[in-house]
Amino acid sequence: MDRPYEKLIVWQVAHAQCLDIYVSTSTFPDHERYGLISQMRRSAASVPTNIVEGNARRAVKEKAHFFNIAQASLEELHYHARLSRDLNYITPEKFVAYDMTIGRIGFLLQQLRKSTQ
Repeated sequence: MDRPYEKLIVWQVAHAQCLDIYVSTSTFPDHERYGLISQMRRSAASVPTNIVEGNARRAVKEKAHFFNIAQASLEELHYHARLSRDLNYITPEKFVAYDMTIGRIGFLLQQLRKSTQ
């Protein structure tokens, strides 16, 4: 049975991004297990998680709060991706793909916030 949030395109794209982050970080050096891997996975998972929680809230102010947290986590993820590229843990091409997807999620989040006002 589908949950209401599963119909949101922004959640679908953010969830796919999170899955990709988990796969990509599995190739990072072991010494990053409790550092960059953990931080990157946490910020990636925070985006769809906060979309889910915001979508479940009734009050507009509460929805906006969780969608804003998702946006902040998305920006954190973007920096983690940049750092991963600069440390040569991901390729420049992978960073560009992440950058484009993060931009898309950000746009969709903005649209979602507008639609709930």
